[in-house]
Amino acid sequence: MEGKTFYSIIALMIIIFLLFVYWFIPYSTTEFNAPSNSNFSLNNSENSTLQFYSNMRFPKTNISYKIEDCPLQRKNDMEWAFEIMEEKTTLTFYSVEENQEITITCDEVYESEGNLFIAGEGGPTEITIAGNFNVIESGKILLLKDSECERPNIALHELLHVLGFNHSENPKNIMYDISRCEQTIGENIINFINNAYSTPSHPDLLFESASAVMNGKYLDINFSIINYGLKTSEESVVKIIADEKEVKEIEIPQIKIGFGRIIQISGIWIKQIGVQNIEFSIENNFEELNKTNNKITFNIEK
Repeated sequence: MEGKTFYSIIALMIIIFLLFVYWFIPYSTTEFNAPSNSNFSLNNSENSTLQFYSNMRFPKTNISYKIEDCPLQRKNDMEWAFEIMEEKTTLTFYSVEENQEITITCDEVYESEGNLFIAGEGGPTEITIAGNFNVIESGKILLLKDSECERPNIALHELLHVLGFNHSENPKNIMYDISRCEQTIGENIINFINNAYSTPSHPDLLFESASAVMNGKYLDINFSIINYGLKTSEESVVKIIADEKEVKEIEIPQIKIGFGRIIQISGIWIKQIGVQNIEFSIENNFEELNKTNNKITFNIEK
């Protein structure tokens, strides 16, 4: 009996010792990482969810605006927001009386959701897809409530919406969906703006499609030309060249951003016999984002 008691005491001591080792003596390392941000942080410039759509920007760095019927504080806050963005980015803003790109309005009665007040609304109202960019043609800002912060955080938040920026899940970022006075503009936003607007505001004409068919000594052509740039193009010409000899010149009028023209011409008489190739060439006297895409050469379909 005494032996059993002795072994029981020994077993209990071993269990107590093992529990002591388990709870108080570390035998492995566990790293605790900060949770990742599924939207964008204050300093992360790599995240692709910054904007509503990819590569959103206005056509120019100089953007016009008009403030309509706003109380003095909200008007001053909006103008201050423009000044802050001018200090931090390559953008500039100027006031106009009509044909503005950004329209700012105010309302004395602001909406509420539960215990939260909607302080403002803003965003692009017209977007054109053009090549690598979603070009913002116009936007609106509605300021519903005076800012209670030292800086114009509400106006800045809505201005960034107009510039294409989405909400952030970072409470310290000014694009968080609940406004707080200590929030700041993330460096990723500033870097994105400066990078996006580093592309000059030029047109970019290119052939979206083209075909040519020889019927005896007569040439039928069909092509579409589009402007994937950031500015309405001036007048151009398209030259049709058969075996290095020009056979037709076609005038192309101005083309707006994201728009194009379809040209079909039948029965162009070709002097030479046995044409080997046809070249379509866009020619003009203005700068483009890319001149290397102004030509297309292919063999004739017989």
